[in-house]
Amino acid sequence: MYLPILILFALLSSSYASVNDFCVADLKLSDTPSGYPCKKASMLTEKDFVYSGLGIAGNTTNLIKAAVTPAFVAQFPAVNGLGISLGRLDIASGGVIPMHTHPGASEVLVNIQGTILAGFISSANKVYYKTLNKGDIMVFPQGLLHFQINSGKGSVVAFVSFSSASPGLQITDFALFANELPTELVTKTTFLDPTVVKALKKVLGGTG
Repeated sequence: MYLPILILFALLSSSYASVNDFCVADLKLSDTPSGYPCKKASMLTEKDFVYSGLGIAGNTTNLIKAAVTPAFVAQFPAVNGLGISLGRLDIASGGVIPMHTHPGASEVLVNIQGTILAGFISSANKVYYKTLNKGDIMVFPQGLLHFQINSGKGSVVAFVSFSSASPGLQITDFALFANELPTELVTKTTFLDPTVVKALKKVLGGTG
């Protein structure tokens, strides 16, 4: 009576023992649709599971007066295969994280310092936006256009988490005006005046 139970227990124990607890990315190898191959466990130390890059403020002396410091799989290989990653936002006074999407992940933002006007646009084109104070949290569903603006007087510091080790990023302004997409096509698809399109291309480094 007990023999089948013991055999089943042994099989289950064996299968659980073969499950990988983690898969620290071996960045020397090529990425795959399911993530990077695992670094050999025998080569790992506690240092592989710690990343200190988010303790350093990003450089906000740029066009958008903001910086995003990622802790994605490329920077923090330990998140490989775990379905998580993080980042730090630094937004100077008057700065903005422009309208953008993360095709591969949902995002949760926690405001650590300053005041942020943040929002997203649903696929039904409904806008959800709110002023976030210190300690406030907001979620941005996967793939939806969203933004963050420093709406206060001082600098902003926020941390974001993602539901993927490689969330991806596409900034709408750059997608339209920072490449070689011809002005004529941008004009037809956005209804903007050609002079406006050319001016934006000049600012963002686009051609065409």
